[in-house]
Amino acid sequence: MPTCPALLVAAPASGQGKTTVVAALARLHVRQGRRVRVFKCGPDFLDPQIHALASGQPCENLDFRMAGEADAAWRLARAAATADLILVEGVMGLHDGEPSAAELARRLGLPILLVQDADAMAGSFGAVVWGLKHYRDGAPISHVLANRVGSAYHAQLCRQTLPADIAWLGHLPRDAAAALPERHLGLLPAAEIADLDARIERMADLLTATEAATLPPTVEFIAAPAPILPPLLAGKIIAVARDAAFCFLYPANLECLAALGATLHFFSPLADAAPPPCDAIWLPGGYPELHGPTLAANRAMAQALATQVAVGKPLLAECGGMMACFDTLYTVEGVAYPTFGLLPGAVRMQPKLAGLGMLSAELPEGRLTGHTFHYSTTETPLEPTGHAIKLNGRGSEAIYRRQRLIASYMHFYFPANPEAAARLFL
Repeated sequence: MPTCPALLVAAPASGQGKTTVVAALARLHVRQGRRVRVFKCGPDFLDPQIHALASGQPCENLDFRMAGEADAAWRLARAAATADLILVEGVMGLHDGEPSAAELARRLGLPILLVQDADAMAGSFGAVVWGLKHYRDGAPISHVLANRVGSAYHAQLCRQTLPADIAWLGHLPRDAAAALPERHLGLLPAAEIADLDARIERMADLLTATEAATLPPTVEFIAAPAPILPPLLAGKIIAVARDAAFCFLYPANLECLAALGATLHFFSPLADAAPPPCDAIWLPGGYPELHGPTLAANRAMAQALATQVAVGKPLLAECGGMMACFDTLYTVEGVAYPTFGLLPGAVRMQPKLAGLGMLSAELPEGRLTGHTFHYSTTETPLEPTGHAIKLNGRGSEAIYRRQRLIASYMHFYFPANPEAAARLFL
């Protein structure tokens, strides 16, 4: 069985500093010459970009609902075979969600580092930590790190409250200069934070003199081989949009397509006049609403995509990719921008959340799982050919088809059914 020091980093709630701490820990250990692999629980595109920069390695997602426990097990085992440290960032609060970070830690055999916001508390610090460790079925909390601490004395007061079976890993001070900026879908993409590397370095510096600089206990991972995929896409070239407007790409999806035999060529719908020569096109999600003027001005790209669809080439458009495929995109302020015009109708941004949740879609190509998270709505005369259903049964997302174009707010997770994913591009 592969072994490697590992921690699942969780917190009592969102917004307590998990992402910052994980990135700082990754950078701290990379600076010490260690190979660090970072994973993110849940269907997140933004935090993994930051962790990839901090660690120098791709950050993969672990989600039992999208791909099952076996997918998580083999990815962790693969990482453990070559890494010196594995860090897994949890999602939301420790006991939030289904499965929660606490349950993920129990089922994957990972000890938990709890990031506890110590602002405005001292004597209650240990009580909160103890309660989270013993709530419901319990959580394997082995270490704690106090965040947003006011002073060394404040840190000492917090440390003194800890139960004997939870180790103190150190503390970070209140530091607005290191905070990670956010917008409506969460943290900013890593490429948009000009001083991100400096922020990560700053937090790593603050952890250098703490217990966080030492490796956590070694974890034994279940030996799980990677799935062997049929070469269904052998000889196929897929043009993948990747730029500031289309940046929501799971590393596992790219790896899956390559394992199926595809060759991936990347292009920018913002800057290029056309996709590269290809057999199929993928427009993933992102922020087209923030690049309306540039998309509107690139009529050459719109015409090139229309030509590809007209000759029957497959085109998969997910969330932001679908938004750019309609005739018009309206900003929250009501400003209209012409987009690619591959689908009739308009997309309207709004200030409140319009869709969120895990999804399952029964497609002619096969069943695929994924998720939705968007702040826009669509207005189209086009009738959906199907719907992706929320796993909790509370709602769905339309799936549109026009010739070989498939469009939906759903972000697909290809490893959930690689054969079905391949058929989307055949």
